[in-house]
Amino acid sequence: MLTLIHSYEGHKARLAALPRSASTVLLCLFLVGCKASPPGKVETQVVTRAKHKLLVGGASARNPLRATEENVRNGQQTFAQYCVACHGLDGQNTGVPFADRMSPPVPSLASKNVQAYSDGQLKWVIDNGIWPSGMPGSKGILSDDEIWSMVLYIRHLPPAGSLGEPCIYTGGNCAPSDEKPAHDVAQKPRQSEPAVARART
Repeated sequence: MLTLIHSYEGHKARLAALPRSASTVLLCLFLVGCKASPPGKVETQVVTRAKHKLLVGGASARNPLRATEENVRNGQQTFAQYCVACHGLDGQNTGVPFADRMSPPVPSLASKNVQAYSDGQLKWVIDNGIWPSGMPGSKGILSDDEIWSMVLYIRHLPPAGSLGEPCIYTGGNCAPSDEKPAHDVAQKPRQSEPAVARART
């Protein structure tokens, strides 16, 4: 009888330890599974196609603003206030320390994938944000004209690095008087000529 009691107590102790062990194993598996890693080529292609065809609206919307120097400059100024923290002053992540470390990484707005969006899709992304990224929406923060002018700026981005790094990361003075001048909009835009003509109509 004494042997049965000891056996029962030992079995009871092992059963009590089992949930702690299982919890520990499950916790370890969960933490390993939550490790952020860059998306693979297939994952990137699937998400890019889904964004362009399914997730992003506004494909048929046309920009009512013409691609004038003033409109592009207005877009650059709005961009510098709202978008610079993630996309840099030039829209190409110059000086943004975490841009490549996010999952998915912050895209260069000069990239082929971003420039492939229609003007209406770019406005929709700025308005609503985009899933599955950290891109926030600006609905209720920016006016339609501000967003359309930013679309023009995105279509006419300066060369990478030409505007320097954002002052928020360099410790510099971020006062408006220190704003860099807008680049020359006569510079060749980073899109096809038909798209430029569409932006001017």
